[in-house]
Amino acid sequence: MTIDVRSLFSAFAVGTSLAAGTGAAWSAAAEFPAKPIRLIIPFAAGSATDVSARLFGTELAKQMGQQVVADNRAGAGGAIGMQALATSAADGYVIGYAGPGPLAINPAITPSLPYNVARDFQPVSQAVEAALLVAVTTALPVKDIKGLIAIARKRPGELSNASAGTGTIGHLAGEYFKMLTNTNILHVPYKGGAQATADVMAGHVQMLFDPLTGVGVHIQSGRLRALAVTGPKRLAAFPNLPTVAESGVPGFEVMTWGGILAPAGIPRNVLDRLNAEMQRAVRSPVIIERYGALGATPVAGTPEQFAELIRSETAKWAKVVKFAQVQPN
Repeated sequence: MTIDVRSLFSAFAVGTSLAAGTGAAWSAAAEFPAKPIRLIIPFAAGSATDVSARLFGTELAKQMGQQVVADNRAGAGGAIGMQALATSAADGYVIGYAGPGPLAINPAITPSLPYNVARDFQPVSQAVEAALLVAVTTALPVKDIKGLIAIARKRPGELSNASAGTGTIGHLAGEYFKMLTNTNILHVPYKGGAQATADVMAGHVQMLFDPLTGVGVHIQSGRLRALAVTGPKRLAAFPNLPTVAESGVPGFEVMTWGGILAPAGIPRNVLDRLNAEMQRAVRSPVIIERYGALGATPVAGTPEQFAELIRSETAKWAKVVKFAQVQPN
C-alpha cells in the first residue's frame, strides 16, 4: 500500500487547525467577561425598573468580577432604550433589563416601534415578579371586590381608575378587570405613580392597581383601603387580603415582572454563562432580602422559559389593548 505523505501532512494540519479553533472557543467562553458589561435600562434613574436593574447589576458584578455599568436610556415608554439594546453588538458585553411595558404591552399599542421583541432580543433570564394591590379611596363605601363590582355596575362610568400613565401595568390591569367583570370604569392617566396615588388618597379618583412599593405604606397607615391582590396567591405582608380571583373574578391574574435580555445572536456559551449567573443572583441573600422588602420575589429560569413568559404576556395584553381600544400617546 502506498502512503501519500502530503495527504497525511494536510490532514494533520486540518486537524490541528480545528483543534485550535475549538480551544479558542472554549478559551473565549472561559474568559467571559473579560471587560465591563453595559446594562441598558430603558427608564430614568430612580424608576422602579432602574432600581430593580441596578440591584441585579450590582450582584452580577460581584459574581463575575467585572463592572456592570448602568446606562439609562429613558424615553418613548422604553422604546429608546430597547432600540439601543437591539442595535448593540451581540457579544454579551451589552445587556438590558426590561419588563411588561416594553416587552409585552407596547408592541400591542404601538405597532411602529423601532424594535421587534421576537426578532431583536435574546431573553437571558427572568429576574423578578410581583403582584399588584387593588386599592381604593377610603371615601368609597366598599370593603371587597364584590362590593366594588356591585357599585361599578350600579353607577357605570362614575368610578375611575388612576394609573401612572397610558399603557402602564396599572392601566392595563384596570382594563383587564373591566373586561372580566363587565364593568364601566373610567381610566385617569397621570405622569407617574406618586401623583396617581395622591389623588386616590384625596378621593379625586376612586381606585388604582399598584405594586406594594407604591401603596403598601398608605394601606398600613389607613390612607388607602386594600381590597385584593392581583397575583395567584396572597402576600405575606397582607395574609388576610384575598386574591382578585378568589374574590369572585376567576381567571384574573396580573403580575409585573422584569428580566435580563441581550441582543439577538449572542453566542450560546455566553448566553449560558449569563443565565447561570442570574440563577446564582436570585439565590443571593441580599437580593432575597431587598426584594422581600419590596413585596417582590426574585425568580430565574431558562432563556426559553423567559421567552415563553414574554410570548404569553404579549398575547394576553394584546387582547386587553384591543378590548379597551388603547391608543398610543
